[in-house]
Amino acid sequence: MKTLLAIRFSAMGDVAMTIPVMQRVLQAHPDVEIVFVSNKNWGALCEGIPRLHFFPADLKGAHKGVKGLYRLFKAVRAAYRIDAVADLHQVLRSQIVRTFFRLTGRKVAVIDKGRAGKKALARQENKVLQPLRSTIERYADVFRSLGFSVDMSATPPVFGRRSIPVGMEPKGAFKWIGLAPFATYVEKTYPFDKIATLLGQLVSQPNTRVLLMGGGAGEVAKLQELAERYPQAIVVAGRFKLPEELAIISQMDVMISMDSANMHLASLFGVSVVSVWGATHPFAGFMGYGQRIGKAAQIELGCRPCSIFGNKPCFRGDHACMEQLPVSEIIEKI
Repeated sequence: MKTLLAIRFSAMGDVAMTIPVMQRVLQAHPDVEIVFVSNKNWGALCEGIPRLHFFPADLKGAHKGVKGLYRLFKAVRAAYRIDAVADLHQVLRSQIVRTFFRLTGRKVAVIDKGRAGKKALARQENKVLQPLRSTIERYADVFRSLGFSVDMSATPPVFGRRSIPVGMEPKGAFKWIGLAPFATYVEKTYPFDKIATLLGQLVSQPNTRVLLMGGGAGEVAKLQELAERYPQAIVVAGRFKLPEELAIISQMDVMISMDSANMHLASLFGVSVVSVWGATHPFAGFMGYGQRIGKAAQIELGCRPCSIFGNKPCFRGDHACMEQLPVSEIIEKI
């Protein structure tokens, strides 16, 4: 049995995109196991995949700083005999950990993020608007570099449907539409007044329940405000732990999400996702696993995309990419 170490510390959506790749590697190579080092909170994403072992990294605690990363290296090495390392992150922390393993003679492969192509895609002048290699294929390339073939051309669901957790309203004969209206950056977030309009149209559909997704006290408060206006909506955020939220997502018929984590979580279960794109663009390679670009709600603007991750302020100052995106464009894609 060969043991590979895969590293991807954050964020949840990026971590979720590694899961189909690692599952496919393991299916193609029965003599391989993968130890996956990631944020300590994301272990539920690995559950149910044979020979995929989650190893939690506490980057704000025990594994903080160089000394902490050395402690992480020693802990992994004590628990597993690592044969090779797949760095799926290529940031300073992952560079440090992989260097420790390289110094012990282990083979290391590192993701090519395609920075030149992404820079050309997002620049204001002489923009090269063309699809780039997907992040999922870039993850697969790392394993290929280590000598492990993997075919990502087919996109079956990673996981099947799961039982609705205790405390969640029964689905019954209702159609469940997930609505995840938040993203890390405002440039990737549909305006809240438009979200309210969208929700009003969704709940007016017969036999439909809209499940409001999010995280953190601020987001939960905004979702509760929406649910007070539209009692047919159900606030899921803040009520369940990640494994239970994943079970709820698995039962959805459609997910409406920004370019954010919920798009990727729903994709793992084969749930159709209507993704909403503003400052970012599907051409950068971050579409959900198995999702069709025809389900991406977006408008054509010469300034789009203005950044790859949505972390740069709108240089126009009007957020036209989101403000001008009509609610009808999203409704039509459901």
